[in-house]
Amino acid sequence: MRVVILFGTESGTAEFVANDLSDAIAGFDDTIEVDVVDMTDQPVDTIDVAALHLVVCSTYGDGELPASARPFHAGLERERPNLTGLRYAMFGMGDSSYIDTYSHGSEIIDATLTGLGATRVGEYGRHDASGRDAASDVALTWLEGLRANVLLTASER
Repeated sequence: MRVVILFGTESGTAEFVANDLSDAIAGFDDTIEVDVVDMTDQPVDTIDVAALHLVVCSTYGDGELPASARPFHAGLERERPNLTGLRYAMFGMGDSSYIDTYSHGSEIIDATLTGLGATRVGEYGRHDASGRDAASDVALTWLEGLRANVLLTASER
């Protein structure tokens, strides 16, 4: 099984979370191939629809996409690839003190992916920067839910 962890970040926190998720998945089963990719470096015409994608995306400013997610999103909007068959899980990051825009960066990517035929799997994960829990801790708990429902190792199937 191949897992691609795509991250969109402004300050680097989503990248840290993506790397922590990668390390955890590697600990599940060494037959799972994991790639961590900045959205800036993911051409939309080479998205592997056969791979499970975990998307980690922060929110910037007034509910906008973070800098590293903007080129990816623009490419999706411009090229409109058929993403039928792509399965992805979403982990959004934001600050709930901004009620109207909390985790909106991830919601933009989520809506675009589903609009192009991709299917979101598992629970929509979210980290609240106003909370006490570290982003990676929340993400790893979210990943456990995915592991039980989506990322079963070969020996568990």
